[in-house]
Amino acid sequence: MTALVATDLDRTLIYSAGALAEGSDPDSPTVCVEHLDGQPLSYMTVRAADLLRELTGVAVVLPTTTRTVEQFRRIDLPGAPWRYAVTSNGGAILANGEPDRAWRAGVDRAVRDSAASLADIGAELDRLGTPEWILKRRTADDLFCYLVVDLATLPSSFVSDWGHWCAERGWNVSQQGRKIYAMPDAVCKSRAVAEVRARLIADGTLPDTAPILAAGDGALDAEMLRAADAAVRPRHGELHALGWECPGLGVTAASGGSAAEEILQWFAHRIPTAAAT
Repeated sequence: MTALVATDLDRTLIYSAGALAEGSDPDSPTVCVEHLDGQPLSYMTVRAADLLRELTGVAVVLPTTTRTVEQFRRIDLPGAPWRYAVTSNGGAILANGEPDRAWRAGVDRAVRDSAASLADIGAELDRLGTPEWILKRRTADDLFCYLVVDLATLPSSFVSDWGHWCAERGWNVSQQGRKIYAMPDAVCKSRAVAEVRARLIADGTLPDTAPILAAGDGALDAEMLRAADAAVRPRHGELHALGWECPGLGVTAASGGSAAEEILQWFAHRIPTAAAT
């Protein structure tokens, strides 16, 4: 293997039925890759599923998601099993499907040393009470929290006001559709990706020249894309709405499920050959 491919999942490779159809051929065959309580939840185009399987034969693919461990395990992602996966926005590294306890302990120390506690963030949210625009409030892996909101009644200043309050306490705020995340700055995907790359070089799986190629659609992916040797984002999602760019960033021509196909082809075209290394 000559490259590490770190890719976000939701709205990058996998999609809800509605998001999949955005910008895609309505006649393109699809495959369900996630069920919840017996109901289909997430999809890929068949072409994207085939491309992902092919990619695992020429590169180390590292699923890299803000989903919790439990949420990630619901996905039947083509190309599995995964030697490593990154979940909880970098708060967890799964090695052969099991959380690495030493990594998590290090993340917990970093958060304690640099940021307000999750309890402090929760206490501030408690002061909001239960306005009707907050539909759900969730804590993820005892690391971060998020709100599910009604976009129609969400106060226009909330995200910026909440973001300013959190920034002064070592946290950052990101809105992805109906979800508003509050995340400690110390919990980030790029650090976990770098750790996995170091392990793969140490055990001889990757050469020390192996690049990191990355893809993602949301603000929580931005630092991972910026840290990669080359990166791509779809023509939809939070980063696209922000007009976000960085040096060496590619942007797909397509949106929706077709963007996943384009992202996977983008990766395949940038995998170094063994002779080149």
